[in-house]
Amino acid sequence: MSTLLELRGVETGYHGVPVVHDLDLTVGEGEVVALLGANGAGKTTVLNTIAGLVPRTGGSLSVLGAPVSSRQRGAQRRTLDVVRRGVGYVPEDRALFYDLTAIENVRLAAARRDRAAVAAALDLFPALAPLTGRAAGLLSGGEQQMLAVARALAARPRLLMIDEMSLGLAPIIAERLLASIRKIADDTGTGILLVEQQVGAVLRVADRAYLLRRGRVVVEGRAADLRARPDLLASSYLGSG
Repeated sequence: MSTLLELRGVETGYHGVPVVHDLDLTVGEGEVVALLGANGAGKTTVLNTIAGLVPRTGGSLSVLGAPVSSRQRGAQRRTLDVVRRGVGYVPEDRALFYDLTAIENVRLAAARRDRAAVAAALDLFPALAPLTGRAAGLLSGGEQQMLAVARALAARPRLLMIDEMSLGLAPIIAERLLASIRKIADDTGTGILLVEQQVGAVLRVADRAYLLRRGRVVVEGRAADLRARPDLLASSYLGSG
């Protein structure tokens, strides 16, 4: 299994104030990795740093085996760099064009009108099939989340990052979407880094997990092992320090 993403000793934050400290994290091909932690732990900051939206102030970052420079100025340039390397990102707000139809949203992401990529992305979410002509703003929360992931996949990323996929969704819908994420990784070899609050549900589909508290990794390991230790997870969420 090749390594798609590697962070070593990464420090990052806002306006000179560090939020994430000394972070080591990897994602391999076809692997689902969960990034867990309470609100304010630094999870979204990690994704935004990988995406180039937030500049890191220390450590190293490699995407698909090639280092990403921390000296490149401007969020737009940094983000374009990682996107060209094969990184897709579904942010917490989904970033859909709500006045456009579902199919138009997906087509926007496909390079050079790649119809095969559009079809392949939509095939992963059969529930979207009868909704492709409907405006994204008229879809339910679960349908919008499926559309956001499908749009990201239409760009054929090697690495996909998803922030809070289950936010605002009914538990049964969230579980179905998480099962779809597992299938995407297995079928396409895409590496997936997933920020998620539904700890039990995400650990059932993930391969490994990292738990952040106050910007530092306090627990990491195989998802199956962590699922068997709810006491450890609980103490790590609630502990001091």
